[in-house]
Order: sequence, then structure tokens, then C-alpha cells
Amino acid sequence: MAKKANSSNHCSFCGRSEQEVNLLISGMTGYICDMCTEQAHEIVNDSVKSNGKSDAGITFSSLPKPAQLKEFLDQYIIKQDSAKRFLSVAVYNHYKRILQKNVKDDVEIEKSNIIMVGATGTGKTLLARTIAKMLQVPFTIVDATVLTEAGYVGEDIESILTRLLQVADYDVNAAERGIVFIDEIDKIARKSDNPSITRDVSGEGVQQGLLKLLEGSIVNVPPQGGRKHPEQRMVAVNTKNILFICGGAFDGIEKKIAQRLNTRVVGYAASQQNKDIDKENMLKYITPLDLKSFGLIPEIIGRLPILTYLEPLDREALLRILVEPKNSIMKQYQKLFSMDGVSLTFDEGACEYIVDKAIEFKLGARGLRSIVEAIMIDAMFTLPSGEKKKLQVTRSYATNQLENSDLHHLRVA
Repeated sequence: MAKKANSSNHCSFCGRSEQEVNLLISGMTGYICDMCTEQAHEIVNDSVKSNGKSDAGITFSSLPKPAQLKEFLDQYIIKQDSAKRFLSVAVYNHYKRILQKNVKDDVEIEKSNIIMVGATGTGKTLLARTIAKMLQVPFTIVDATVLTEAGYVGEDIESILTRLLQVADYDVNAAERGIVFIDEIDKIARKSDNPSITRDVSGEGVQQGLLKLLEGSIVNVPPQGGRKHPEQRMVAVNTKNILFICGGAFDGIEKKIAQRLNTRVVGYAASQQNKDIDKENMLKYITPLDLKSFGLIPEIIGRLPILTYLEPLDREALLRILVEPKNSIMKQYQKLFSMDGVSLTFDEGACEYIVDKAIEFKLGARGLRSIVEAIMIDAMFTLPSGEKKKLQVTRSYATNQLENSDLHHLRVA
């Protein structure tokens, strides 16, 4: 606590009296002034940095190895082994790059930003969020579809960093070691190669604006978001050590991959050459050239050097997603009901019915939650205030509940 003015009170560190300082804080046997407190804070920060600890709280000895990162991801995401391996290695190399010190040669490690391609509901966002959770670094998700060039209706590019600052409680040092997931990156693809009298302010213009963020530069960011104006206080953020992970469905890119691989060429030689191509999962053959054909400019592709894909989820994978991960949908609902003292169980037939409906609706893993919610809504409304303390969801119960819900009318041609 701060003491009132008293000539006998003085700082035990610098000897200044209370009249010479702004604040004098009392301890058990002495006092410390505000100036000595600030100096002590700086000394602690310098000591932490000299021991090889980054502002994000990661040391080289505590940095998880790629195999450990993938093992952690396996607890939350089913399948997608290729994407997990690429992501684990890229994140590990990125934070090794940040932690490098006392560099005595001319070798400078470049950023390893990542782009993930996969259909909706295959786990792109969950992969990025889970790996940030393990590393305990600031993480934010931004939607590329709302971004436009400065001066047009929509959000400025700098709003990406505003959200990261907010997540980091406006700690710039922590934000500069964070992870940003840019979703729907495919939606800012160049509309066409034909010149037009109108500007592509939400497509190629946004890609051009993202270049400086992805590569690394000092950006003036409005801390509260919104449009810039001359009198607004800006925060300078260096994006050199921010890891950017981009994700998108790139709907229709399979046709461009097939065209590049000449899978439709007729003739015996062509059929022999293409017999080993997995036509059910063309994304495994994706290259930067396909992204360029889709509409991403070469400059932004070059700043996203790590390209990986996510496999489409089959029935078996969806069934495992429903029950196996640490944060599986079934476990989430069982936790919700247990807080009201209700025991919830799902029959195998009910689980299979839910998965079959998710496949029918073509919503991927994300659709599982919507279907379970529609099935459980009546029980979640009545059981907390009722006397029944046990609920077993059977296939017939799930069928009846879903057919009586609005979701039952959802159909995909």
C-alpha cells in the first residue's frame, strides 16, 4: 500500500524520500518507489530474454518437437495425417526461427507461412486452433471475405492485427509471436484474367494488401478497430514473427488439378499413365500452380511456401469424430447433461444414423453438431427442470426427433 507523506519514509533501493517520487509502496520491512519498480521490471525482462526465452513464453527446451505436436493434434483431430505432419514441422521451424540468437553467419531463416486446402468441415480451423492451444500463444481467426482495399466498404487489412492485439490483451510483444488463421482465403481469388474498368477491391486488391503482412513489416494498427483517421492513436506491430495460416475450400480446384494431370486424355497410354491417380481425392496432387490457376496471385503464393491438403472425410472418419476425440461432440453433450445430474448415453445405431445424415447433408464434421443439436433440443429443454436423470438416445429416438425438426428439411442435390 502507498503511505502518506512522511519525511522518515524513503525508498530502500534508491534512498529517495517520499517527496521526491510519485508513489512509495510499503513492504514488511522497507519501501520501494515507482521508479525502482519500473527499473526492476526492465531488469527481469532483460534477464528472461538473455536466457533464451521469447516474449511468447517459449524456450527452445520447452518447444514441442514435431512428433509431439502431431501427437497432441491426434487427440483432437481424426485422420488428416499429412496436414498434421506439414503443420507440425512448419510451426516447429517457425518458433525455432524466432528463438535463434547470437547469429554469427549470413544465414537468415525465412518465415514458413502455411496454406491448407480442404473441403468444408474437414478440420482446417480446428488444426490451427489446437496447435495454438498447445503452444499457448495468442491466436485469432479472421474471415477473408469481409476484407476490402482501404477506402472501400468492408474491413481494412489491418483489422487482422487488431483482433490479434485484442486476444493478446494489447500486449504487443505477445501479439508479435502469435498465430493468425485467415479463413476463406479462396474467396479473395482474382475474379478473372480479363481487364476490367472496375476495381477488384475484395479480390486481387486484398491479396496485394496481405503481402506486407505475410512477409513481415511494421504496420500501424488501430487498436480498437474501425477505419483509420488522422487523430486516432495507432499501435506499431511488427509482423515478422507472426505465423499466418491460411485455409480455404477452393471449390472446383479439383477440375484444374485434373486438367493439369490430363486425367481425361483418351487412349491406352494415357490410361496406363493415370491408372494410379486417386480420382476420389484429387487434392493430394495440388501444387502452387493450381492455386495460381484458381486465382491467387504469384506474389501471395510465394509468401505461403507450405502447401498442404485435408482429405475428405468418409463414413468411418465421421463416426470416429463423433465419439473419439477429447472434445468430441458426444463428450460435450454428456458434460452438459452431467452438470444437471443427468446421465446421457448414445446407442451405436444412433451414432450411425447421425453420421449417415451428415453425409446426406454434405456438411462434413461441422454438420454433426447441427444434427446432434436438433436431436437433443427437446431433452435439453425439459430434463434440467424435470425428475428424469437418465437418457439413452437410440436410433428410433434420434430418427423421431430429427424428423420433427426443421433440419430434417435440409437436402443437398
